[in-house]
Amino acid sequence: MKSSMKNFKQLAKQVIDIEQQAIAELEQFIDDGFELACQLMFNCQGRVIVIGMGKSGHIGGKIAATFASTGTPAFFVHPGEASHGDLGMITSTDVVLTISNSGETGEVLAIIPVIKRIGAKLIAMTSNPNSTLAKLSDTHVCIKVSQEACPLGLAPTSSTTATLVMGDALAVALLNAKDFTANDFALSHPGGSLGKRLLLRLQDIMHSGERIPSVNDNAKIKDALVEMSLKGLGMTAIVKENGELVGLFTDGDLRRILDEKIDIHHDDISTVMTKNPRVADGEMLAAQALKIMEDNKINGLIIVDNENRPVGAMNMHDLLKSGVL
Repeated sequence: MKSSMKNFKQLAKQVIDIEQQAIAELEQFIDDGFELACQLMFNCQGRVIVIGMGKSGHIGGKIAATFASTGTPAFFVHPGEASHGDLGMITSTDVVLTISNSGETGEVLAIIPVIKRIGAKLIAMTSNPNSTLAKLSDTHVCIKVSQEACPLGLAPTSSTTATLVMGDALAVALLNAKDFTANDFALSHPGGSLGKRLLLRLQDIMHSGERIPSVNDNAKIKDALVEMSLKGLGMTAIVKENGELVGLFTDGDLRRILDEKIDIHHDDISTVMTKNPRVADGEMLAAQALKIMEDNKINGLIIVDNENRPVGAMNMHDLLKSGVL
């Protein structure tokens, strides 16, 4: 049994090595054909239609989904279904991306004349630039690999990995060219934790009004501790008479002053507060606030208005409850 397990691990490492090499070899195919493919899809007034048979079809479905979620409207059409009515989905303003490792897949070639007649632009993604599919297309993107990871050289392994990576390269190149932003991405991913990370703003989760922990800068340390206990956020804002934020006092600050000769009943909070603390505004994405807190190793933030007056407060627990963390 131990010998078999050793073989499993050895074979797995060989597969990874072969597929890594296949990906590395793709760089030579980022050429004029690749650039023209990007240009055709960038200028596309319709949608990108991805077509592929078998394993190429499975990879094509994922590539279409990646396009669609990164600013390039796209969907997958099965070539068999296309021959029986789904070609009606394709218009002259579309760009068709066909995937076939050999470039000779019968089901794909059978619908090429109709696609050409419709007037859609055609991109071929194959391992053979001299294949029928490549020659019939407006441009060709090569996905040739030296060998399949399958020891029999039969099962699509390295070739499908290379196709997927090339599809990602196309999608990301287009994303960049279109100045696609995180907010754009969020519009097509509103569900689940990903949507929350991208869409949720601090004004949606912050504590506001009477729930903001706050004391005057001439208050005593004991008053700040009482405020922190009442509001339960592990911190309190320190403000001037006009409401402007001048400092912050946190649980961490309290631990730091315990060893000092501090009289919490008589000493002013201004003598131990953190001056010029990190702040945020209500329009900031919660995900951005999380990064600020992680980078600065802090547990909470005060949200201020344009005049640096506290309008809200939040901590890591609020991010956890909202699903951002």
